[in-house]
Amino acid sequence: MRKTLWNTDSRKELMVRLDRLEPGAMPFWGKMSAPEMLAHLANWTKMADGTLSTVAWPGILRVRPVRYLAIYWLPFPKGVPTAKELISRDPTGFAEELDTVRRGIESFGARDPHKPFPEHPAFGFISPATWGVLGYRHTDHHLRQFGV
Repeated sequence: MRKTLWNTDSRKELMVRLDRLEPGAMPFWGKMSAPEMLAHLANWTKMADGTLSTVAWPGILRVRPVRYLAIYWLPFPKGVPTAKELISRDPTGFAEELDTVRRGIESFGARDPHKPFPEHPAFGFISPATWGVLGYRHTDHHLRQFGV
């Protein structure tokens, strides 16, 4: 079974891993600190629920087969640029950002999967099922960045 934010066990696994993240953890790649990474993930959950608007980018990731490969199969590349809106603010503090990420992940699972999601800046309009897989893989990618 594919891991997704729609699955309770997948969300619980992420919560356990989030609990192991330390404020001073050093990344294996990239420039973000642990609090900055949490602010990025918090912003991602706000983008996914439509409370944070992003600007759409043109590009090959909007082409269905490429999008599908990138979201479902290919490893997430390290150091890829992200939407400016997802890294546009300083973290409020480790504990506060951690709490926001946790609430965002839980609220994702409580959403009505039949209601439309916003447009993703890189992938365009994707299904709720795809948002769930992308959300899990994106969070997993950044937790691995910090060794958890």
